[in-house]
Amino acid sequence: MRLEEFAYDLPDVLIAQEPAAVRDRSRMMVVHRKTGEIEIRTFRDLPGYFGEGDVFVVNDSRVFPARLIGRKETGGLIEILLLTRQPGDPPGETWEVLLRPAKRVVVGTTVTFAAGCRATIVRRLSEKRWLLEFRTEIPFDDFLARFGRAPLPPYIKRKRDRARSLQDLERYQTVYARVKGSVAAPTAGLHFTQEVLELLRGRAVGIAPVTLHVGYGTFLPIAAENVEDHVMEEEHFTIDGGTAQLINGAKRVIAVGTTSTRVLESVADDEGKIRPVSGSTRLYIYPGSRFRRVDALLTNFHLPKSSLFLLVCAFAGTERMQEAYRIAIENRFRFYSYGDCMLIL
Repeated sequence: MRLEEFAYDLPDVLIAQEPAAVRDRSRMMVVHRKTGEIEIRTFRDLPGYFGEGDVFVVNDSRVFPARLIGRKETGGLIEILLLTRQPGDPPGETWEVLLRPAKRVVVGTTVTFAAGCRATIVRRLSEKRWLLEFRTEIPFDDFLARFGRAPLPPYIKRKRDRARSLQDLERYQTVYARVKGSVAAPTAGLHFTQEVLELLRGRAVGIAPVTLHVGYGTFLPIAAENVEDHVMEEEHFTIDGGTAQLINGAKRVIAVGTTSTRVLESVADDEGKIRPVSGSTRLYIYPGSRFRRVDALLTNFHLPKSSLFLLVCAFAGTERMQEAYRIAIENRFRFYSYGDCMLIL
């Protein structure tokens, strides 16, 4: 399959730059796979589609303030996105990072931050990735809590001052986020409020958490011309025994987001059974993939030609998704991380 088959044109004005004023007041497109019917609702209507025995699988990974602004020895500013804390016990914190701008970065350069924090560029790992060692006068997690900013995706281009960043640290986070480790939010979950969760529980719907720490790969475009040639980056996940038991006894399993989908489909056996496990996955779901465990999917609207868009095309059909996205654009839905959502039944 050619990647161009998964392109679509989106007006820039429909790329959401701010979250909805109230989480559960975002719009929701409902796509019925069996009939082809498409409804336009609001997220607060979600509980009405489900009942006793249904189970929602949510990703409870928590976004950490992974974006830092530092100053090089030359006086120029540099933006750092923390990706992965490196194993071992060095004198300082060592991280794999992205740097911007990266054209004139030199190994050995010292970057300074607030509160007496410094970082040394240790080595280049790849074209875009570097290894930095941090030294702070306060615990590193405390430093991030005070000075780190929300790692918003690059298509959110508004001004990112400290006040906005504090708001983003709250809103670019699900209400059930628990386990710190993601550099991008599992955005389908951003629409949930405690009230909606209670409405679901009141209808005897189960809520089952899994953890998948979302990496920067979620933002990376597919470079291959042929869909089949793309390779996903590795991401770590955990499913505990209670969640596995709840899923295995479910009437229907509703995956909240592509991350929950990839966890479930990574571990489900041929009969759709789930086992408790901690591990990593590079599962790449694209049209032609078989779904063994997911019965319905709640997801946001994704970038064209992205692995996320390919996943929803695999679940609902490429022609149906292209038509649904056309209708969403026609009806001025808001797209991407801070945008509206789609329920695929």
